[in-house]
Amino acid sequence: MQWYVLYTKPRWEKKVAKELEEQGIETYCPMITEVRQWSDRKKKVTSPLFKSYVFVHLTEKDRNKVFDVPGVVQYLFWLKKPAVVRDAEIETIKTWLEDDRVEDVEVSHLTPGDRLIISKGSFKGQEAIISEVGNKRLRLLLKSLDLVVNVRVSEALE
Repeated sequence: MQWYVLYTKPRWEKKVAKELEEQGIETYCPMITEVRQWSDRKKKVTSPLFKSYVFVHLTEKDRNKVFDVPGVVQYLFWLKKPAVVRDAEIETIKTWLEDDRVEDVEVSHLTPGDRLIISKGSFKGQEAIISEVGNKRLRLLLKSLDLVVNVRVSEALE
């Protein structure tokens, strides 16, 4: 069994993951909770870490079963084959999401295009390229995982 990446219709990630689980297919849809600000209120909102993607754990011969679920568009392909995600990479994402702490981060001198090696935390040793720097967010490209990760920098670090 391997982890594959499914591409879903926009905003269908949770529905697709729930339906696949009900059919007995192991899924992983990493979720993050953010505080969103509207003009009249603040609210905690849970949303997928990877927009329009759900990870499924199944055998090669069972890959077509996912297309019975509404909202599934296709598999993500890499070099003309369905992209396979290693178990260790899924575990790294799970560990990273469980760890709320951000340690020793300095964002004042970072600019898009900078390369860095993450020195602490779940992604320790991973090379990242900064693609965007915002007031409270960094967008990092993790080459070894072929992922773009949005990182929220806590207000305490500003």
